[in-house]
Amino acid sequence: MTKLSVNVNKIAVLRNSRGGNMPNVVRCSLDIERFGGEGITVHPRPDARHIRYQDVRDLKAVIATELNIEGNPIPSFIDLVLEVKPAQVTLVPDAEDAITSNAGWDTIRHREFLQDVCRRFKEAGIRTSIFVDPVAEMVVGAKECGADRVELYTEAYAAGYKADREAAIAPYVVAAEAARGVGLGLNAGHDLNLENLAYFAERIPWCDEVSIGHALISDALYYGLENTVQLYRRCLQSAEK
Repeated sequence: MTKLSVNVNKIAVLRNSRGGNMPNVVRCSLDIERFGGEGITVHPRPDARHIRYQDVRDLKAVIATELNIEGNPIPSFIDLVLEVKPAQVTLVPDAEDAITSNAGWDTIRHREFLQDVCRRFKEAGIRTSIFVDPVAEMVVGAKECGADRVELYTEAYAAGYKADREAAIAPYVVAAEAARGVGLGLNAGHDLNLENLAYFAERIPWCDEVSIGHALISDALYYGLENTVQLYRRCLQSAEK
């Protein structure tokens, strides 16, 4: 079954808005694991406006599931990942001033750079995923860069889901089949939520992992964190039936 990795950046945003350590990112992450989350995702940015580098170190020391670190592989990010050695690193081409991730890599144009980064992480025993748009050529390009997985950027799917979910999922199925065809593992993330997750998982049941943060943490304000994690797990479980 597709695993649920919970992005805890928004918990850090709330903490940072007031100062201090409330809510506690590490405690919340441990609770998410206890409630059924199968991984923790963090996306530190240079301005430390949500997850800080020290949060990453603290999480690696205590979580029992997989830690996935996302980010643009600038030198300080590379150093952090090689220090912490998470289960997975996801390479995302976001600008320093980006509010959130808004595009995948051009794995053809940036092949040489990505090959070097993938090599360094894989030599350290870290599974490496490249964030890409749902384009078969970019998926195949990620394989040629040396990635172990790709993460499909699902914003377009989420935006088009209500109007025509079959049309919205179509390019993702093609991209997912391309990944499977070249032997890449498959992740997905961005704007997946309780409304659109089950259909995505139903149509692409070989997806290894989804990473969900903003929607899940927002839903937790209404449903509670434990119940919300279980609701997202049920979406993935229902797709297996």
